[in-house]
Amino acid sequence: MTIEKVCVLGAPADQGQPLVAELLGAGFDVTAGVRRENAMEGTPFPDLPTVRADITDADAMAHAFAGQDAAAFHLPFEFDREKAAQFGQQIAEGAKRAGLKKIVFNTACYVADRDLDLSAHDGRRDIERALEDTGIPCVFIEPTVFMDNQYRIWTRPLIMRDGVFAYPAGPTLKINWVCLEDVGQAMRRALQTDAADGMHVPIGGPDALTGDEVAANLTEAIGKPVRFQSLAPEEFAARMSELVTGSREVQPLSIYDGMAKFYAFYNAQPTSPLLVDPQNAHDLLGMEPTSHLEWARSKDWMDGLEGMI
Repeated sequence: MTIEKVCVLGAPADQGQPLVAELLGAGFDVTAGVRRENAMEGTPFPDLPTVRADITDADAMAHAFAGQDAAAFHLPFEFDREKAAQFGQQIAEGAKRAGLKKIVFNTACYVADRDLDLSAHDGRRDIERALEDTGIPCVFIEPTVFMDNQYRIWTRPLIMRDGVFAYPAGPTLKINWVCLEDVGQAMRRALQTDAADGMHVPIGGPDALTGDEVAANLTEAIGKPVRFQSLAPEEFAARMSELVTGSREVQPLSIYDGMAKFYAFYNAQPTSPLLVDPQNAHDLLGMEPTSHLEWARSKDWMDGLEGMI
């Protein structure tokens, strides 16, 4: 099966841009499925063709996917499980009507083989099931935790100002952190082979690291001492809320509340759910994962922080 034309949902976002770069670099004909006509302005791909895509409307999705061979995408986290399931149903119906040959879905988080009573996680499982039920070959790329979270506005200023990497991981929680570029590469490779069709493919970097080990790599990459501060998930959520909304009050079903519940679950498990054997992705997709230290060395840690620290 040859895939040439790919519709990318979420193309303007930070997970979409590395995917678009991967697909264009490999010669795919890429169209961005977006809500706003000018959504690609301000990205590295301002001239990328766009089509209107509304994930709440099967008719709109069928129109967006018309003439495409495949869809590759991530979706915003939705902490109302019923709404998340509806997203999956509308996208699936649109994909069936358009006759897509393949779907590659980046879940943007760890996905267990059972419901966890975590609305965002369980909603991801509902989306996967809706896509599987189309009968279209699907590949589910399931990242652990993004290295890029360490570079966000809610982590990087504290690293550079105070030498503190503050994160809601328990002191002993090991994570095979993965960079966004590797997730994009995995999705691109999934479009180029049928080896992973029907598979759920956990994606992580080559090293399982505790917070202290992450801080040691950051120290080496940045050239200044960095120490790890393990935050209670509730404190992390309150800080995130305060940074964005000005209030430490965490609203139910907000992204901050959802993130806190995710990490509370991770920290409570006897074995970290965020451990991944990279050999699986290597065998299925030919992936050679980027190490955390390599990723950290590739970043300009002061970029955009002048006047902030």
